[in-house]
Amino acid sequence: MRVLMRRESGFTLVEIMIVVAVIALLAAIAVPSFVRARKRAQNAKFINALRIGSDAADLYAIENHGKYPPDVNRGVVPPELATYLDPTFDWTAVTPIGGRWDWEFGVHSVTAAISVVDAPNDAERMTEIDRQYDDGDLATGRFRELGDGRYAVIVQP
Repeated sequence: MRVLMRRESGFTLVEIMIVVAVIALLAAIAVPSFVRARKRAQNAKFINALRIGSDAADLYAIENHGKYPPDVNRGVVPPELATYLDPTFDWTAVTPIGGRWDWEFGVHSVTAAISVVDAPNDAERMTEIDRQYDDGDLATGRFRELGDGRYAVIVQP
């Protein structure tokens, strides 16, 4: 007597494991690329915000005979500067790279600056931002490390 074996339709455990392994391999290749792309986009958005803020401060100084608004607490836009900022610039929000915006006047050995405080302390990332925005050296140029976890665009040295 011949017994006919009928194969059930479906996948074997080995086939499923191979598919899972292929998906895991593709994810391992793709995820780092997505992370790098996300960081580049955040950096570009941050640099754009720096330009908007420094342009607003420069315009304020031009219209006010070289004077700048007084120092305020982090996350608070100087009222005098608010009308010069682009409406899309949200001074009270977290910056694209983390941390908060702060207006510096007469502190940290600079006359006036737009800074980001409490940003993730990633010197490599900040150097890359400096390379794209300024001179690539966090000790010189317009974009600098002020210490105390602060990085700033110097409006007036």
